[in-house]
Amino acid sequence: MLERRMSHDDLVDHLVRSTPLQRGEAARVVLDVLAYFDETAEEFVRRRHRELQSGGLANAEIFERIAAELPHRVVAPPPLSLRQLRRIVYG
Repeated sequence: MLERRMSHDDLVDHLVRSTPLQRGEAARVVLDVLAYFDETAEEFVRRRHRELQSGGLANAEIFERIAAELPHRVVAPPPLSLRQLRRIVYG
């Protein structure tokens, strides 16, 4: 974690200069964003399934929505079928 923090000092510096964030806050933002983009496709599918399910959506709608969202991730995974999405969630 320290190596990652040090490798993004220039970004933290930029955020401190260009926003009202203090250095510690800017560093946390950078680490949060990096953690978000480190999420694997499987982790994303599981997380979004939980989020959408807690919002009251049915699985059919959930898996359709996840399938539509996946290609728009920064590093898009290969296309996954609805069956593959279900297998990620339920094994």
